Amino acid sequence: MPRLFLGVCPLSIILAAEALSCVRQDRVLFENLNFQLSAGQVLYIQGKNGAGKSSLLRLLAGLTLPEDGQILFRGKPLSGQSEEFAEQLLFIGHHSGIHPQLTALQNLAFWSALSEQAVADPYQLLGSLGLAGLEDIPCFMLSAGQQRRVSLARLWFSTKPVWILDEPFTSLDQQLIATLEQHFLQHLAKGGLIVLTSHQSLSADYPALQAIELEYRW
Repeated sequence: MPRLFLGVCPLSIILAAEALSCVRQDRVLFENLNFQLSAGQVLYIQGKNGAGKSSLLRLLAGLTLPEDGQILFRGKPLSGQSEEFAEQLLFIGHHSGIHPQLTALQNLAFWSALSEQAVADPYQLLGSLGLAGLEDIPCFMLSAGQQRRVSLARLWFSTKPVWILDEPFTSLDQQLIATLEQHFLQHLAKGGLIVLTSHQSLSADYPALQAIELEYRW
């Protein structure tokens, strides 16, 4: 059984799981998983490699279906409102999701136009993510870690309330992690919620945190 540690009891539930079970290649990753998330909350998912963290995120993002149980978005089954949910969701998985032929600045310009949001200084944003001097280089020439940082810049253009992030701290130093977590807090203060996985401990003081530890099953 996954271990669930509840924080503050939410008043208005946005995202919830009811008796959720996941099977991959005839192996039960988890079963009977329950949680509820409201605005301003973080769900922090931990566990060893292969325990089902990424599989759980894909279920919550509506990319795959559970073996049993259901996911609710604003009190209704996610399966019946996938398009509506997609409009409220920012999902960053293991793949960078950037256009490799474009530069970091060009990727930011695309996200800015798509979201109709702008940052005051895109150079400053990329610099804060450790990409100073790499703004005009095609992304396929960047390292995997640098491409990941370009991908994370999407968080500064997103007006979506639900963020689902798979290992966002990978390849980041402590200063960059602190920058990212500060942005998380700003998103939560605006009424957003975050679901994330990480092998690292969270260092920011989140006002309403839930943590799930998935146990590896043979």
